[in-house]
Amino acid sequence: MLAIVSINPTTGEKIKEYKEFTPEEVSNILEKSNEEFKKWRKVAFSERKKLMLKAAEILRENKDAYAEMLTLEMGKIFRDAIAEVEKCAWVCEYYAENAEQILKPEIVKTEATKSFVTFQPLGVILAVMPWNFPYWQVFRFAAPALMAGNVGVLKHASNVPGSALIIEEVFRKAGFPEYAFKTLLIGSKQVAAVIENDAVKAVTLTGSTPAGRAVASKAGEVLKKTVLELGGSDPYIILADADNEAAVMTCVNSRLINAGQSCIAAKRFIVVESKKDDFIEGFVEYMGSMKMGDPFEPSTNVGPQARHDLRDELHNQVQKSIELGAELLLGGKIPDSPGAFYPPTILTNLKKGMPAYDEELFGPVASIIIAKDDAEAISIANESIFGLGSAIFTKDIAKGERMAIEEIEAGSCFINTFVRSDPRLPFGGIKQSGYGRELSHYGIKEFVNIKTIYVK
Repeated sequence: MLAIVSINPTTGEKIKEYKEFTPEEVSNILEKSNEEFKKWRKVAFSERKKLMLKAAEILRENKDAYAEMLTLEMGKIFRDAIAEVEKCAWVCEYYAENAEQILKPEIVKTEATKSFVTFQPLGVILAVMPWNFPYWQVFRFAAPALMAGNVGVLKHASNVPGSALIIEEVFRKAGFPEYAFKTLLIGSKQVAAVIENDAVKAVTLTGSTPAGRAVASKAGEVLKKTVLELGGSDPYIILADADNEAAVMTCVNSRLINAGQSCIAAKRFIVVESKKDDFIEGFVEYMGSMKMGDPFEPSTNVGPQARHDLRDELHNQVQKSIELGAELLLGGKIPDSPGAFYPPTILTNLKKGMPAYDEELFGPVASIIIAKDDAEAISIANESIFGLGSAIFTKDIAKGERMAIEEIEAGSCFINTFVRSDPRLPFGGIKQSGYGRELSHYGIKEFVNIKTIYVK
């Protein structure tokens, strides 16, 4: 019997063991989900809205208990876990209130007596989701998918099974039909068979670029649509006229979001040469003041990495960069204590060929890269294989906007603040950060049939 095991990364202790679903059990769930879709698609928006608002209410009422599971399973700081639950309630409310208006037929004037575009649900949508934001990544898919009339099945990361089951519980308690949303407790080896199943009509994945390639390849074989939100190595460009104190605080806090384990966390800090001394001095001082420790402690700024193997992989990237000539300004040593902890770390003197320059570092490690001027800063930002988020720090807002619009190659660019996701704004990337969009009206339209109706 295969098992999925939940491990507390703060202590290394086992939380719970779950039996993996058999292929037969999975097929049965997919069949029932497909049958449920035929009924759910006919449910009025008003009824879907009522249930989705109830889901938001349940999330808020139980936010402490639900947050505790996040902290136990992947080490998220407890106050941040509460904020994640509240954000999930927000996305439920956003789509409950806006889905009907977003998806109303669009009249198009042509030579026809009547012509318009309608948006119809596709069916069962498979979500393959990561461990770093165990609730948010799922709800930002599930809320629009369900409001559009689709049904969802979730293959969550194998280290957060308890969180996955809580998401299913929320929808059940809210009154959604049992098979409108189901969690599949399966390992990655079963994903291909799920994608191939005729009941599944599309796939959304948030995760690593290799995982995205694998899922997109399999989905492509059977001609099923995918939306991919993959890795990122977000550049934060600090120009000469930036407010140094504000830039330092924003950059450090963004690098340490979720202990650095976020696709859109700041990762590469590209500083123009005339600004480097002030910025680096402030950055080292502020990042060095961040307290690493028990994620349940209110004074903790940085919790553990989600798994020991991920922590060790991160450390290897740091060590290899140092061996190739990078300068270590802070951290860089695995603490001699239980748990998957890694300290806030800063590297500079970085060049191409170093992991800290070329690769995504998924943890509390900051890469500081010096550019001679604005043009070189843009060039360094864009030479990455990734293109998810980005930020520019400058007092010249017009200049920042022009650079953001015309020069930065990314799915988003934030000026004088950190990159974040918001239900009202589209979210996604380009290049090897994936394709398609989540959230806003763009996200809910990814998994509908955009159908033309033409009446003579």
